[in-house]
Amino acid sequence: MAEAEAVQLKEEGNRHFQLQDYKAATKSYSQALKLTKDKALLATLYRNRAACGLKTESYVQAASDASRAIDINSSDIKALYRRCQALEHLGKLDQAFKDVQRCATLEPRNQNFQETLRRLNTSIQEKLRVQFSTDSRVQKMFEILLDESSDADKLEKAANNLIVLGREEAGAERIFQNNGVALLLQLVDTKRPELVLAAVRTLSGMCSGHRARATVILHAVRIDRICSLMAVENEEMSLAVCNLLQAVIDSLSGEDKQEHRGKEEALVLDTKKDLKQITSHLLDMLVSKKVSGQGRDQALNLLNKNVPRKDLAIHDNSRTIYVVDNGLRKILKVVGQVPDLPSCLPLTDNTRMLASVLINKLYDDLRCDPERDHFRKICEEYITGKFDPQDMDKNVIAIQTVSGILQGPFDLGNQLLGMKGVMEMMVALCGSEREVDQLVAVEALIHASTKLSRATFIITNGVSLLKEIYKTTKNEKIKIRTLVGLCKLGSAGGTDYGLRQFAEGSTEKLAKQCRKWLCNASIDTRTRRWAVEGLAYLTLDADVKDDFVQDIPALQAMFELAKASTADKTILYSVATTLVNCTNSYDVKEVIPELVQLAKFSKQHVPEEHPKDKKDFIDMRVKRLLKAGVTSALACMVKADNAILTDQTKELLARVFLALCDNPKDRGTIVAQGGGKALIPLALEGTDVGKVKAAHALAKIAAVSNPDIAFPGERVYEVVRPLVSLLDTQRDGLQNYEALLGLTNLSGRSDKLRQKIFKEKALPDIENYMFENHDQLRQAATECMCNMVVNKEVQERFLADGNDRLKLVVLLCGEDDDKVQNAAAGALAMLTAAHKKLCLKMTQVTTQWLEILQRLCLHDRLSVQHRGLVIAYNLLAADAELAKKLVESELLEILTVVGKQEPDEKKAEVVQTARECLIKCMDYGFIKPVSQTGAHRDAGAGPVL
Repeated sequence: MAEAEAVQLKEEGNRHFQLQDYKAATKSYSQALKLTKDKALLATLYRNRAACGLKTESYVQAASDASRAIDINSSDIKALYRRCQALEHLGKLDQAFKDVQRCATLEPRNQNFQETLRRLNTSIQEKLRVQFSTDSRVQKMFEILLDESSDADKLEKAANNLIVLGREEAGAERIFQNNGVALLLQLVDTKRPELVLAAVRTLSGMCSGHRARATVILHAVRIDRICSLMAVENEEMSLAVCNLLQAVIDSLSGEDKQEHRGKEEALVLDTKKDLKQITSHLLDMLVSKKVSGQGRDQALNLLNKNVPRKDLAIHDNSRTIYVVDNGLRKILKVVGQVPDLPSCLPLTDNTRMLASVLINKLYDDLRCDPERDHFRKICEEYITGKFDPQDMDKNVIAIQTVSGILQGPFDLGNQLLGMKGVMEMMVALCGSEREVDQLVAVEALIHASTKLSRATFIITNGVSLLKEIYKTTKNEKIKIRTLVGLCKLGSAGGTDYGLRQFAEGSTEKLAKQCRKWLCNASIDTRTRRWAVEGLAYLTLDADVKDDFVQDIPALQAMFELAKASTADKTILYSVATTLVNCTNSYDVKEVIPELVQLAKFSKQHVPEEHPKDKKDFIDMRVKRLLKAGVTSALACMVKADNAILTDQTKELLARVFLALCDNPKDRGTIVAQGGGKALIPLALEGTDVGKVKAAHALAKIAAVSNPDIAFPGERVYEVVRPLVSLLDTQRDGLQNYEALLGLTNLSGRSDKLRQKIFKEKALPDIENYMFENHDQLRQAATECMCNMVVNKEVQERFLADGNDRLKLVVLLCGEDDDKVQNAAAGALAMLTAAHKKLCLKMTQVTTQWLEILQRLCLHDRLSVQHRGLVIAYNLLAADAELAKKLVESELLEILTVVGKQEPDEKKAEVVQTARECLIKCMDYGFIKPVSQTGAHRDAGAGPVL
């Protein structure tokens, strides 16, 4: 019974293979392998599964299965050749050569084997030539680099060549085998910046994607030495060492997504100890006075990227628990640094913000309440340990720490604000005579007043203090921060017109002052940043945003600040937030009239929309922003480093782009200013909401723009995946529709793009939308399919048995909607022109096929009629029996009527195609011409659509 079932499963697998469903075929063969012990059947099953592996590009599995078949029968020529193909793809050319040599011995007349032998022989010779020349080049480079008398040009050239070589797998291996690590360490020992940089970058390339090499390099160079190199003031050096450490971490943790093979796969390395050691050293760097601000930033970046889980579905958060237990106090120390105090560590403008982001990520990565309680207790103990009535500096550091946590996990920050003495200390510091105390206290109040309830408390208790500081202080830094505090408190009601915190006109006055500071180029960037942050809060008020977009100098000053500050996370976020507010691209809850009435009846507050938040005002603001050059500013912001451009900022930028693309007339301007290129990375990385918004904006652009201009070069292929992601039932109808329009435009450009769309598995989704009840969705999907059927692989799907694809297209040709008919007829015309088999299949899929064809050939719309006549010609040309059937129907009369018409300019193609059909009937001898004028031969072989 088991053997019979195994044979049945094998046949089932063969059918799946014929239908190109290789996953299903693999599953059937695998099930059969478990049921049989028959050696001949086992060999066949392994051999067939190897064929599936080749088709799905699972070359390691294919080679393994072919080897098992060969173990059973050493002369299994199919298994030998399949293993040869798999080994060739894996780069094991010498082993592949031996297999095909054996095949050629068994079948010496097989031309395929002889051709493969010649090709592999050439590849092996080339590989050996490159290997020997690489060895000598490596030696030569090191000789130049280690020779103190080498001139600068030679040194630079040798260093660059070494870096390039280290990035290639073959080159990295040659450097490694030729004592390269020791020689690179000699370059580091020279302490010459350009040579150290070259050595670090080469080591980085060698570590990428190779766990064993990365482990050896880590132990040879030593983590303490790597960290000391990263701690230097030189930004370029610090970043290069950070990249080296990231390459090491990726290789050790498997994040490089490399498929390890051969010796690399056989090595069993326990990398946990090394990864823990790296984490420990990075945490030590955070509190060391010997580490530069740049070095501290890079250490924080590495911790941010590698400690928290990337996917919360993974259960193991041990790395986060380790950092919380061993490093949270160190991170809190960085967050609590006050630049104006003498005890401050070396910092950059971004250091404290990066530390806040790390605290936020660690807190979010905790799995349960006990873990979060432990985290909170560490923070509480650290802050209360700093409070000291005798030492004002310690009190300032405590409040600065709370302020930093409020910029991270806000819920935790709120809990800490509720601790005894925290709010009182903030108010007390506001009244201090020391400027540093006022500065820290004002910033803390700003961050504390994010929630409406907290803001209301501060309005009651702290506004008078803020106003007093604003009036009396002569320090511009404190003045502008105090203003931002007032701005934030003034916007605590959000977009709700009925919840204004301050008197009418107060927020406009605050905004005017912010715009004034923003335009003042003599003020330092860090202080002007606070002006943008003030506007980010105040532009929730429609009056403020309407005034702001009319102030072109202020807008352009903000754009220039954003372009110049792509290393400042806070500015990018504040600018993005301001633009989201100005374009109203934030989420707005749908107002249900019944609930509004109910709320009014129960005397509850009902949110009110500002008159200037209506669509015509929004459209006017968008036009002004585009005129001021917002697109080029956004494109510049997108290029910022990932550590600076957070996922939340990316989502905000995507929202702005989508709002800007709303009007088709504006899309050309957006493309011209680089908006198309800028949207691609936003659609591929970031939050789920951000990626969908960016993909929708891309779809809007792709639907109406020339793809060669909007997405020049290879970028156009990156657009396909985001558009395909919108073909999902979870997306709304407009997103589906515009994605289909975009894909239609792309699929009309080249077969390479059609192939890319096919590989992204878009075809089933396009077919699903062809069944849609919604007319526009059905039309867009059919038009897209019309372009896609030119591709050979798509045609093969129509040729395969057991599906209704062709039936659907034929039935859509009979729809009442002209546009759907036109697209479906175009698809059918191209399919029947490409394959005679499809002409015969068309007559079998539905009994209505002839009636539908006749309706197409008589259609009022000339483009539909022309396509119908082309289909008729293809059927006539495909098969004599089928042609006879058509001639015996009413179609001959239709062709005769159309062919006898006098062809004017509009009808020329239609009449010519009808005459070609009649000529084909004459060729078969089914009809004879009454006179030579009735139909005449044309030089063309057939009608062209």
